Amino acid sequence: MSDKRRYLILAPGVFAQDAKTAHGVIAYAHDETAAVVDPSCAGSSVRDVVPYLNCRAPIVSSVAEGLAFQPTSLLIGTAPIGGKLPAHWRSEVLAAIRAGMEIVSGLHEMIGDDPQFATAARESNARIWDVRKPPEVPIFSGYVYDVQQPVVLAVGNDCAVGKMTVMLELARAAAQEGCRAEFVPTGQTGIMIAGWGIAVDRVISDFITGASEQIVLQAAARHPDYILVEGQGCINHPAYAPVTLGLMFGAAPDALLLVVDPKRASIGEYDTPTLSYVELIQIHEAICAKVKPATVVGIALNTHTLNEQDAREAIARAGNETGLPADDVVRFGSRALWNAIVPSLRKRSPLRTVAAV
Repeated sequence: MSDKRRYLILAPGVFAQDAKTAHGVIAYAHDETAAVVDPSCAGSSVRDVVPYLNCRAPIVSSVAEGLAFQPTSLLIGTAPIGGKLPAHWRSEVLAAIRAGMEIVSGLHEMIGDDPQFATAARESNARIWDVRKPPEVPIFSGYVYDVQQPVVLAVGNDCAVGKMTVMLELARAAAQEGCRAEFVPTGQTGIMIAGWGIAVDRVISDFITGASEQIVLQAAARHPDYILVEGQGCINHPAYAPVTLGLMFGAAPDALLLVVDPKRASIGEYDTPTLSYVELIQIHEAICAKVKPATVVGIALNTHTLNEQDAREAIARAGNETGLPADDVVRFGSRALWNAIVPSLRKRSPLRTVAAV
């Protein structure tokens, strides 16, 4: 198969509302989107249903119909809570495997471990790429402290607020300003976009920091000017806080970028309240200060649920409350925020014990 995939994206009934993986790949991957499978909006184009994606790929009712557009790979276009393949999607995945297509899945459930899918793949010589399946990683070593480039980690007030998108947009802004910022993928969609990385939420807890360290070291070996690490979860998330903490220690950031949905009052599926800007800054900086100091250098707001006036007011309020540069990098462009935070991006040393004299 060539390096560039042609995706048939599987998202029946959810493409418009709940297909973050599909949207991210369409917007940022160098791979092409041949078509999307969603019977609920078949006959439309991607742009008709999700205008900001600006993609003309057709939406079809089935994998069989999508084969006419010559896809090379079937992308599972969403990652539902629990990470299992919906039962009514199995027949479509099987149809793609029998057609010899590569299967690309970011689910927690490993497609390649399913006996029926594995048997069909052997018979058709189809490849299955379970993106979330982690490689073997070592325990955290501390070598990441010797990385010369400033490392920036996205942290947020909840899951699914746009941490990946913000870092991709800032990488674009850096390129426009004549420098190179390497995006470091830590989740399934980011890996699909960049073609490398580790889904840290699948790593055994003792090795999350080691996995985070390894991908930062890999990024540093490419000799960029800056390293931008995709964040995961949030620090007060009842379920996903451990992966956030693992990234904060393992990636050893020099700076933190706070990504928030200003309208979100509680954590996802829980009643846990989200934290204020000041609380978020204090708790993240306090945790980092005890191991490898890092400060919050800016705030990226996700204002897609606000009208333009309310969005601008929310951005101004964030800046006034914190004294930090703030913007919505998707809605209003990323160069202003990038240029505002660059002066704050400098290397910081970890805490070291000092031998008594």
